Amino acid sequence: MQVSCLQQNLSRGLAIVGRAVATRSNLPVLQNVKISTEDSMLVLTATNLDIAITTKIGAQVEQEGEVTIPARLLTDFVNSLPDDRIDIKTTPDPLSTALTCQRFEANINGTDAEEFPPIPTVDEGSTIKIHPQVLRETIAHVAFAAATEDSRPVLTGIKVEVNGDDFIFAAADGFRLAVYEGKLSEPLPEPSEFIIPAKAMQEVGRLIGSDDSEVEFTVTSAGTHALFNIGTVEIVSQLMPGAFPNFRSLIPEDHRNRVIVQQSDFMRAVRSASIFARDGSGIVRLQIMDGEEGSGISISSRAEELGDNQGEIDGDVSGEVDEDSRIAFNNKYLSEVLDVLGDGEVAFEMTNPSSPGVVRSTGKEGYTHVVMPMFVQW
Repeated sequence: MQVSCLQQNLSRGLAIVGRAVATRSNLPVLQNVKISTEDSMLVLTATNLDIAITTKIGAQVEQEGEVTIPARLLTDFVNSLPDDRIDIKTTPDPLSTALTCQRFEANINGTDAEEFPPIPTVDEGSTIKIHPQVLRETIAHVAFAAATEDSRPVLTGIKVEVNGDDFIFAAADGFRLAVYEGKLSEPLPEPSEFIIPAKAMQEVGRLIGSDDSEVEFTVTSAGTHALFNIGTVEIVSQLMPGAFPNFRSLIPEDHRNRVIVQQSDFMRAVRSASIFARDGSGIVRLQIMDGEEGSGISISSRAEELGDNQGEIDGDVSGEVDEDSRIAFNNKYLSEVLDVLGDGEVAFEMTNPSSPGVVRSTGKEGYTHVVMPMFVQW
């Protein structure tokens, strides 16, 4: 193989595929990036067997070929080079890759590309088309609620349901549930549902740019893999087997109290309480207020040996307020959902101290976030 490309293009391409490089694996080749040529383009591929990312960059190809090179070593060296043309040439025996840029050069030992795992092909299946900003917002509002531990593997995924041009994304970790409903660019002929790893969807969200070109993702008819096309980048992810919990049954049908507050006020009060909650099992207490002194929410926390704090924010309260109009949450779960909601008004709904609380954005219809309460001594 003998090719030339620009340093900044190669650096950008390596940064994209580097997200799929295995950090620890019994297969050393998974810590490599595969470099090949196709249609006068340089093709970069990396995989950790759960997810594979491929991107193409413009190049001058003088001789076709392919090789795999240690990803971290290659990326660090390319990033250290000046912004100029890089010449890449492989020699077969012993297998080595020479990189030259101005007066800098390096020889990196590689591995035969035949040892690199084949990337699953997704040629046919249900193709879902969605506006990139809609998908990015959906992922941002849902993926963080998925579990990160493998004790229940299915909870590390996102349940996707598509019916016509309606879609639902749902994620839960046993303590919270995020559900986002939206519209596709084009209706799907037949209903479809599957579970995709949250980590794969987060990578898709990171790669979506600011352009308006539709994102297409194809799900194999066997329900084993999904392929995402995002500009010059392709992501192939395994789909997850198993049954996702009935998330609809976890959403409270009704509420006793509802408070509408400003997100910025709510976020500031929770952050203040979180400082003391760090040494108090992460517990933040919410008390709904509606009286002569004002209406809104009182947010407090305490650490037994260090102290306590309390903050109050104004809000529009509906429902009868009494001693049951209080609830406690893990500060992390409350902070994370408020963070993704952004500026604007937030609605907080609850029934009693032992029932789940619900957080919604008044400006984002279709998004529901349910948080399980913590049981505390008041």
